[in-house]
Amino acid sequence: MIFTVATVDKHDRTVFGYKFYIVQSDSMSESELNKDMDVHFNAGDIVIVDELTDKEKTQLKAGDIISFISTNDDSVGETITHMIKSVEYDERGNFLGYKTFGKNKGKIDKATVEPSFVLGKYSARLPMLGYFFAFVKTTTGYITCILVPFLLLILYNGANIVRLLLGSSREKRAARDAEHRAEVDSERRKNEEMKRELEELRARLNDKKRHK
Repeated sequence: MIFTVATVDKHDRTVFGYKFYIVQSDSMSESELNKDMDVHFNAGDIVIVDELTDKEKTQLKAGDIISFISTNDDSVGETITHMIKSVEYDERGNFLGYKTFGKNKGKIDKATVEPSFVLGKYSARLPMLGYFFAFVKTTTGYITCILVPFLLLILYNGANIVRLLLGSSREKRAARDAEHRAEVDSERRKNEEMKRELEELRARLNDKKRHK
């Protein structure tokens, strides 16, 4: 599958096993709270997320960064990419899910992330590229970045087709003209040959008359 606008922020779209999400906030950007950590990303970046199997979704650990569908009251249904703070179990030791937090805020997310809501594990980021894809998804961006170039491409290809057709027409006309000239030259040579033969015949007749 090709990486396109339709690939970004789509839970069911992958490219070689990876998903792509636009970062919407600076909750994981570098700050005094997390400057000693290796991974940071900012609003407008695109995070590349490794798709996980159902089993792998239950085997994550504290420190892993995951993208998930939020069930927090202030962000229900949104795609969030945060770090796992802890793995949660009930009093009987049954696995429940993960507690997550934004490193820049240091605040633990209220809702526990159940495995079924995990979208994947963070792999890498594409700095600032999310702004471009977010813009392309708007009406203005679609017209500017997709529709207009597409129409220009159609016009360019159409002009090339017309040019090729005209060139082909000129070549055919030139070929016909050359063929016609060749036929005319051939007829002229035939006529000249016939004229020469008639003149030779007339000369022989006149020669016979003089010898009688």
